Amino acid sequence: MARIPRSAFAEYRFFHTYARGVDSLAIFRDRADRLLFMQLLASATEREDWRCHAFCLMNTHVHVVVEAAVAQLSSGMHHLLGLYARHFNRRYGRHGHLFGGRFGSRAIDTEEYLWTAVDYVLQNPVRAGLVAAASEWPWSGARTRPGVSG
Repeated sequence: MARIPRSAFAEYRFFHTYARGVDSLAIFRDRADRLLFMQLLASATEREDWRCHAFCLMNTHVHVVVEAAVAQLSSGMHHLLGLYARHFNRRYGRHGHLFGGRFGSRAIDTEEYLWTAVDYVLQNPVRAGLVAAASEWPWSGARTRPGVSG
């Protein structure tokens, strides 16, 4: 089945985006990798005029809930993931794809779905059994969101 073009979601402004390592490869191996990704995410947010509502860096994948125009979503994610993949490959002496295909995105069309998506993203490390409460995971926006617990 062919994918739906991103332009079909032009009226949406909120998106749950995600990217996974190719063949379940760990895309973050240490603190330096995660800090770099967070810096690149902050840069993409500013560059593309996004508003980031939530993010979570897991070992093999990343989630971001962002408010953006569809053109800025695609160009920003392409830039963010491309820069990070080039850094990662250079740092670890690898070649080829880091991410398994294009990034995924789901348009968020209601306020209820926005809060559900934010909660889903922030609770990822809890569901994975990595921490007891979302606020304990240092690689997400949960530490900066009031009222986020476990």
